[in-house]
Amino acid sequence: MKHYFHPQSRAVSTHWMLTELDAEHEQILVDYTNGENSRPAYRAINPMCKVPALEDGGVVVTETAAICAYLADKFPEKGFAPPVGSAERGAYYRYLFFPGTVLEPMFTMNQFGVKDIPPQSAGWGDLDRCLETIEVMTPEDGWALGKQFTAADVVFGGTLDFAVKFGWLPSPTPKVAAYVKRIKARPAYRESHDPSWH
Repeated sequence: MKHYFHPQSRAVSTHWMLTELDAEHEQILVDYTNGENSRPAYRAINPMCKVPALEDGGVVVTETAAICAYLADKFPEKGFAPPVGSAERGAYYRYLFFPGTVLEPMFTMNQFGVKDIPPQSAGWGDLDRCLETIEVMTPEDGWALGKQFTAADVVFGGTLDFAVKFGWLPSPTPKVAAYVKRIKARPAYRESHDPSWH
């Protein structure tokens, strides 16, 4: 497998996932500071010109949640996803896709000061709804799906970690702060993230 990566991008989360799985792969730095991500060789892999991307034989996967889901299913013996068809799979998908489809757009709009989008017209609602949903979805203890750490925690917990670090979520509630602290204590997190994040 080839993992296209930059340490100051969302590829940190997929690097973390690969580290959690102890999955053998080639790490390929895509230096977007010099435009490498826009060159034809990388555009052929991801026309969005963004990292991360994962290449596994003839399969190319982009988007953080999709890569984490793909990896969890590729290594089922590691237990990073509930079994297909299980009741837990629904909640698992929610945790995987809520950050990218709802939270990140809302945080982006908020950072740019866009306040006048009618909540019923936008897929991400409004900031108040997002914050309430974060609070509801954040586990009191353990992990998103209970005792077992999964790809859902890499994506959901990783997004909350980003949100706190970069001021998207400047005042996390005690429950969110405690969950992020548990996330950051994981050995694979510490191995895959810049030490200044710990």
